[in-house]
Amino acid sequence: MVFKRIFLVSCFALLSVSVVSAQFREGSYEELDDSENVASMKASVRYLSSALLEGRKAGSEGEKLAAEYVAEKFKEYGVDVITPASGETFGIRKEDGDTLTSRNVVGFVQGYDRKLRNQYIVVGARLDNLGSMTMTVDGSPVERIYYGANGNASGLAMMLELARMVQMNSLLFRRSVLFVAFGASLETFAGSWYFLNRSFSDAQSIDAMINLDMVGTGYNGFYAYTSSNADMNALLRTLSGELQPVTPEIVASEPYPSDHRTFYAMEIPSVMFTTGRYQEKNTDKDTQSVIDYEMMEKELEYVYNFTTYVANTEGPIAFRQSQVASRGTSFDNVVSYNDCDERPLFLNSADPATFLEKWVYQYLKYPAEAVRDGIQGRVMVEFIIEKDGKVTNARVVKGVSEELDAEALKVINASPKWRAGRVAGEKVRTSMTIPVEFRLEKKGAKGSFGIKK
Repeated sequence: MVFKRIFLVSCFALLSVSVVSAQFREGSYEELDDSENVASMKASVRYLSSALLEGRKAGSEGEKLAAEYVAEKFKEYGVDVITPASGETFGIRKEDGDTLTSRNVVGFVQGYDRKLRNQYIVVGARLDNLGSMTMTVDGSPVERIYYGANGNASGLAMMLELARMVQMNSLLFRRSVLFVAFGASLETFAGSWYFLNRSFSDAQSIDAMINLDMVGTGYNGFYAYTSSNADMNALLRTLSGELQPVTPEIVASEPYPSDHRTFYAMEIPSVMFTTGRYQEKNTDKDTQSVIDYEMMEKELEYVYNFTTYVANTEGPIAFRQSQVASRGTSFDNVVSYNDCDERPLFLNSADPATFLEKWVYQYLKYPAEAVRDGIQGRVMVEFIIEKDGKVTNARVVKGVSEELDAEALKVINASPKWRAGRVAGEKVRTSMTIPVEFRLEKKGAKGSFGIKK
């Protein structure tokens, strides 16, 4: 993987200024109970939407400070930064002949699979916002700052925590993951265009793009927009069959134009996660007060699970409907668990936890080889509940090891019959994905199982 040092126009050398963000991390006593994720996201939003950055307008000192902050956090989290400390600069020629200099920041976590680690998932977030402007109020000049707490300090904060989680669990990711803060996004998505067309030489190896843009107002809802990509929609629906803290509503209309458009133009399957429209957008009232951090944490966990799922899919993610149809898998004409009017029942319960507790963990055996080698983890298994209640087509969508994968499949394939799911009163073939947890106890090298709490 090589980053070309190609510039659209000549850029001036810029002095590197270290970011000192501790002064922006003050909080209230109520924040002492915040989780690590919430505390980190609050600190990031607090700094990125502070008056010091003056709204992070593309080409401004504030955007540069934001880029340096992102790079600093990547390094703190152990994520490889493959651009300079203040970002990789590029120029935009303005109509008046001037040149606007913006920048992208790129972090990298390598996948473990020899066959797939040279394929990439890109997670992106917009770096810039509207900046500031001087207005005349009662005859006096007043500066108005468009702080951009939700637009898009929230997306950057979530991307940073996602990068930390992926780096900590990098041995679970078959594909490599690139995290990109796109500069000059509001300038016709210049940063994402530059990344795909000038900077990143392996753009043809990007299998999917996940865009995080304005994700902080979860009280308005949580949405996923895929440009109606059938394969990406199928991945979203399949993941919804697993227990999740929150699931996005798949929408056909684009909530906002954003950097996913650039990837879509190059026929790279893309999804934008967002919490949708909000009243304070593009105003000086877009401050930390609009952010719902409790919902952001739930969205973060979902996006992490989705990123893991996409990074570990066996085959390519198709861009065109004809490519999806050509796969000819046994999962055609199957309804996702969450899309059923009446969900499948196991022992008269529609809760997947019942299946895990009453069947899977009752009969699962921890392979001796895995205990000996200290192997543990979560095996994600997808399967179909047929119209007659039989479990068929079980397959591992995210594995841990051959021994653990095989044991999980063996027990699920031996499942008793379920009561079939229904749509509009008719029985349907239903797909589910469940996590089978293998845990090693510290004393005596003994294996155990359980449901994630």
